[in-house]
Amino acid sequence: MNLLKKAYLLLCFIAVSIISNSQQAAAVDSIQQALAEAKTVEEKIFWLDNISRTMMNVNPAEADKYGLQLIMMAEESRNRKLMIKAYQGNGIRCGFFRGQKEFANRAIGYFEKALAIAKQERLEEETGACQVLLSDICLSIPDKDKAFKYITEAFSRISTTNNDSLKVEANIGYGKVYEAGNEKIPALRHYFTALRIAEEINGTKENKRKKAELKRNSFLRLSSFYSRIKEYDKAIDNYTFAYQELDNMNDKRVPYQRCIDINAIGNLFAAKKSYDIAISYYERSIAMADSLSFSNLKVPGYISLLNQFLRMNEPKKALDYVNSPRGQALISFLNQFGMSAAVYQTYAAVYSQTNQFDSARIYFEKAIPLFEQRMTENNSVVVYMQAAEFYKKAGEIDKSLAFYTKSKDIGERNGLLEIVQEASKQMDTLYGRKGDYRTAAVFNATYYIYKDSVDKLNKENELDKIAADAEEERLERVKKEEEERKRRRNNIQYMAITIGIVVLFVALVVLGMFKVSAGLIKAIGFFVFLMLFEFVFLVFKKNIYSITKGEPWLDLLFMIGLAALLVPLHHWMEHKVLHYLTSHNRLTAAGHHIKKRFFKKTRNEGE
Repeated sequence: MNLLKKAYLLLCFIAVSIISNSQQAAAVDSIQQALAEAKTVEEKIFWLDNISRTMMNVNPAEADKYGLQLIMMAEESRNRKLMIKAYQGNGIRCGFFRGQKEFANRAIGYFEKALAIAKQERLEEETGACQVLLSDICLSIPDKDKAFKYITEAFSRISTTNNDSLKVEANIGYGKVYEAGNEKIPALRHYFTALRIAEEINGTKENKRKKAELKRNSFLRLSSFYSRIKEYDKAIDNYTFAYQELDNMNDKRVPYQRCIDINAIGNLFAAKKSYDIAISYYERSIAMADSLSFSNLKVPGYISLLNQFLRMNEPKKALDYVNSPRGQALISFLNQFGMSAAVYQTYAAVYSQTNQFDSARIYFEKAIPLFEQRMTENNSVVVYMQAAEFYKKAGEIDKSLAFYTKSKDIGERNGLLEIVQEASKQMDTLYGRKGDYRTAAVFNATYYIYKDSVDKLNKENELDKIAADAEEERLERVKKEEEERKRRRNNIQYMAITIGIVVLFVALVVLGMFKVSAGLIKAIGFFVFLMLFEFVFLVFKKNIYSITKGEPWLDLLFMIGLAALLVPLHHWMEHKVLHYLTSHNRLTAAGHHIKKRFFKKTRNEGE
């Protein structure tokens, strides 16, 4: 069933989020060395935060130990900003496992402690940052009301600051909340605003990495947005832009992140049904991970290939893949990170689709209690729907109805319309088999109500595509209009400066026609020539950016070469012209002629 395949994909990406949000295991030794060499508290806090996040992808228990050290060191320092950073860092690393209740609740607890300190110390930027983090984690529970409350408060705080990084994150956070509420156009506007702010950051060497990271985050959100409304080409475009921003991020994480990105782009091609291209991306991602000697980084590729067999409705290939060395590496990874529920669910789903009912029943009975204990509702509904389908195929109608009922309830609570629609449709069929036609009719009516809602939502998605295109065109038009206004304004200023220089040169020549002291002519001439050649420097400097790309050493070389050419020319021209204007009163005859004609005209008018 198509819906169940979609649900299965959702669960598998729990594991991907762990790797996507962490640094490489290969960096552990270098981080430990940097931590040992750290002198100041600030440096130790920085490296403890780094290693605690990194270890979440290697050994979560060790990550907890480093996280505790991080908090203890920050608390002992009594530096409130370091304390906030320590609690935020612990919240972020726990958020890598946000699909599990325990870690989601721990993340919220850490963020709330950081927020309490920030509010107590009246630190506006830190308060806003904590609220953005809380809004994001609340969306994964999901608790949309709390998420909206936090992001609204954060946005009002951050908008009054000069922190561009926080403004970008706040706009992205607001976009996520709007998107979760199915308000797509406001979400898109916030994503575009985030991208615009990131693009306008001064691209100095110090800001280069920050600018690239913020632009990358904005492109990733735009990619996710377009994927949701099934504009897969635009989703691929924006993910590719995000991938290209890694070229401007010179740190050790980049090669590992490239591997993750290649796999993610493959998933977008799969959603577009370009399966051959998708598989080539998955294999490329696995090969990149292999070249980096980082086995865990192969897991996203393994997951994607397994999902691909399910997309293509080939459960036998999926089962063979699970039992292959690659599949066993995936199982080992999930077990290592306390995700045995996902392991059991994987086997249960595949055995169910290959009609191996005894094996499927064993694994569903193992998986379901673990999901109920550890996973959030949005993840639990996955296994409920799969179990319901399995028991329906096995002829156990009452058990199937029980799981469809649970799925329907979760779907209604969390706005999962397709889940409610599918569950209602199946319950109509199952109650009909039992001969309970009255109850079947109730669920038949519910099915059509939600079918209409889903159809309406699909139509809205089509309208959203049109509206998104219109919004993108509008923003592009506004940007071009602003650039044109700026170009015209600059051209007017250049023209005014040019006219001013010409007028000053004419005035200088006119002064040479009269008996004016040589000192005055030289003084005025000095400023006229200075203005002329500084203007030439300005014009050249403005136009060399396309060559130097703002690289300081290239700018310096170009300006040295230009100065070597223009400075001697400046002095030579100034000397020749001023010498001509001041020597032997060469133009005084012309001056007398102008004077006579002027005064003659004045006398004639007087008579």
